[in-house]
Amino acid sequence: MFFIDPYYLLFIAIPALVISAFTQMYLKSTFAKWSRVPNTEGMTGMEVANTLFSRTSLNPIPLERAGGNLTDHYDPGANVVRLSDPIATQPSIAAMAVAAHELGHVQQYQTGSGLIAMRSALLPALQFTPTISYISFTLGLLFNMAGLIWVGILFFGFMVLFSLLTLPVEFDASRRGLTLLKQAGLTDTAEEVAGARAVLTAAALTYIGAAITSVLQLLYYVSLARRSERY
Repeated sequence: MFFIDPYYLLFIAIPALVISAFTQMYLKSTFAKWSRVPNTEGMTGMEVANTLFSRTSLNPIPLERAGGNLTDHYDPGANVVRLSDPIATQPSIAAMAVAAHELGHVQQYQTGSGLIAMRSALLPALQFTPTISYISFTLGLLFNMAGLIWVGILFFGFMVLFSLLTLPVEFDASRRGLTLLKQAGLTDTAEEVAGARAVLTAAALTYIGAAITSVLQLLYYVSLARRSERY
């Protein structure tokens, strides 16, 4: 029902499309720019990761190749870092920055980061909260039951909280990654520091966009509940 609501289109759908398009365009253009600039050590992302393991206090873990583009991630369940082909095989500043960011996540887990602990505590709830949330919204709107809509808002709030907690986690991983590169002596020039920071900032914007969209959607759901209470 709310998918054809003009308020939804004006305040959720259109802003979400604009934010997503801007962040993706900026990320791709920034990544493309710094993918063409080689790092001074001539190291691929895979080599950068191995060097960070050998020159810093990080405990080495397995590294694997992942298909796709910008699919790089740290899998805490398997305790493995997976680097996409453009990162794993190219000796660019972009590849160096992304590899360092993923090892920043590794350090978060190895040092027991409080941010990671808080976000991880929400993971079990996220397995069922989307289903409960959307069922509650649908039934609440169909039968004009504000109470059910508020139940949906409560469970959707867990997803919003997870999205908001992701922001400091990602920024912290980038900060740690830049520090690891410095400790390992891999950022020899101001250009490398600036390029790595630019790539990581562009990546962070995608998480900011997702968080903004989730908050806007939550506020829209609250407005629906209040409208339902008046009728």
